Amino acid sequence: MNTTPSPELIVFYDGNCPLCLFEMRHLMRLNTEGKLGFEDIMAADFTQRFPMLDWQALNNRIHAMRSDGSLIDGLDVTYLAWKLVGKGWLYAPLRWPFFKPIADWCYVRFARHRYKISYWLTGQKRCQQCELKKP
Repeated sequence: MNTTPSPELIVFYDGNCPLCLFEMRHLMRLNTEGKLGFEDIMAADFTQRFPMLDWQALNNRIHAMRSDGSLIDGLDVTYLAWKLVGKGWLYAPLRWPFFKPIADWCYVRFARHRYKISYWLTGQKRCQQCELKKP
């Protein structure tokens, strides 16, 4: 019998994006209580395991599934994920009523251009291990 509790939140992320992968690895290290689950939308079998989800929508911005099956996206995911590992205070201001619309607007643009921004910040458009997987 499996006694591992189900995560409170499953985060769907782009494992080809160096910045996204950096954040997920950080969250994984802090996820000592197993409140988060992680699913790379770029995994070869992702669409077979999650056929009910719109892959293109997931690729456009970060999404997560709560334990009740409801989906959230964007900075709501970021805030809740960090909150579940005890660091929600870092992102709480992005959900305050005055900042929320501005932060959401900025996030949509970041998500759309994440590979270019990753290149500017890291020198990599895609993670090195992902480049190695290319035929």
